[in-house]
Amino acid sequence: MHIVFIGPPGAGKGTQSVRLAKYLGVPHLSTGEMLRKVSQDKSEIGLRSAEAMLSGQLVPDELVVEIVFQRLEQDDCRSGCILDGFPRTVHQAEVLDQWLVGHKRPPAVVLVLQVDQEVILERLASRGRQDDDRETIRERLRQYDRLTRPLLDYYGKQCIGGQSALHIVEGEGTQDEVFDRIRNEVD
Repeated sequence: MHIVFIGPPGAGKGTQSVRLAKYLGVPHLSTGEMLRKVSQDKSEIGLRSAEAMLSGQLVPDELVVEIVFQRLEQDDCRSGCILDGFPRTVHQAEVLDQWLVGHKRPPAVVLVLQVDQEVILERLASRGRQDDDRETIRERLRQYDRLTRPLLDYYGKQCIGGQSALHIVEGEGTQDEVFDRIRNEVD
């Protein structure tokens, strides 16, 4: 099973997707971690990724798709994985759907972590990462609203086995409370 986690930066996707990957026994693919790692390379992809991330912009689709699909091709992802941070745009979702069909894999189940924007600002500001200053956070939230929110409509129209592919989960509360909600949706 391929599970896509969607939610604004700071919603808890990383924490919860790692827990879910362990629970299901599948790999956790964090696009953010993959991009941070590749941005340290001196390759063209690495340099272009680093430039976008430092400016608070999203890394261009073609770079993200290339990085993610290289990872999905690895043997440990054949039976499924948790996609944390991908897709972020409708175009990426369409390309992912085509890739899954082309590789004879089932459609993705989509979990959306819903968290109030003020809670997100507080969470991100307290992380202390270089790319988490207040203005960069606000820019990332604007990018999320503009590019990623349309995924809710896109996936909301898809069905898997007669049920919606999209599952909205309340992302506020303790980590255990949120994980219990996620597990209930997945089970």
